[in-house]
Amino acid sequence: MKSNSIKFYLFGDSICFGQLVNAYKTWASNLAVDLGKVDEYGVPFVVQNAGVNGDTTRQALQRMHYDVTSHGPDFMMIQFGMNDCNYWADDQNLPRVSPNSFVANLEEIVERAIAFGVRHCFLNTNHPSLKGSFSHYSGITYDDSNARYNQLIRDAHERMTATGKPVTLIDMEKIWLDQLAQPAATELESLLLEDGIHLSEEGHALYTNHLIPKVIEKLIEISELEAD
Repeated sequence: MKSNSIKFYLFGDSICFGQLVNAYKTWASNLAVDLGKVDEYGVPFVVQNAGVNGDTTRQALQRMHYDVTSHGPDFMMIQFGMNDCNYWADDQNLPRVSPNSFVANLEEIVERAIAFGVRHCFLNTNHPSLKGSFSHYSGITYDDSNARYNQLIRDAHERMTATGKPVTLIDMEKIWLDQLAQPAATELESLLLEDGIHLSEEGHALYTNHLIPKVIEKLIEISELEAD
C-alpha cells in the first residue's frame, strides 16, 4: 500500500533542535516549509525533529528506535559531534565520546537506519565556534576538537559510500569557512549566540540558505532515479 506521506526525520543534538531560538526561525523549521513545496514524490513530506539538546552519538543510539526508526522514516538527517568532541573537566582530559567510538556510533546509526527502511541519509559536519582560544587541560581547544571530529565525519562518509550505503555529506564546516572568507562576510560572532557555539537567527539563516538547497536537489535526484 502506498504511503500517504514521505517521512523526513532530523536526528541530532541542539544544533538540530534549535536551542534558544524561536522554533519558526530555525533551519529545521525552514526545511519543513521548503520540503512542503517538493511535489516529485506525489505525496507531502512530513518533517519530524528528533534533535535533543546535549546529545552525543552514544545517547542517540539508545533513543534511536523510540524516537526515529520505530516511526518508519523514509529519509534521515544526522547532525552530531559538537557534544561528542567536548571535553569535561572531570573526564580526565578525555572527550565525551572518543574518536573511535564516535565513528563507530555514526556508522551504526546509518546501518540501523537502512535496516529499518530509510532510503537515504544526510550526514552533516558542524560549523566552527568561538571557542578557538579556550584550551582544555590537555591544551586542545574546543575548535581543534570540533575540526577533528568533522574530519572523522567526512572519513566515515567516504567509507560508507565506498561500500554502497546511501549517504550524502553536507559539509557545513566547509560551507561556513568559505562564507566567512568572503570580503563582505557576516562576522562569526553574529552567526552564533553568546555561548559561542549555538546558532543565532543569522546562523540558522546560513544553514537554511546552504543546507536546504542541497537536500532538495538530492531528493529530486533520488525521485528521478527511482522513477526510471
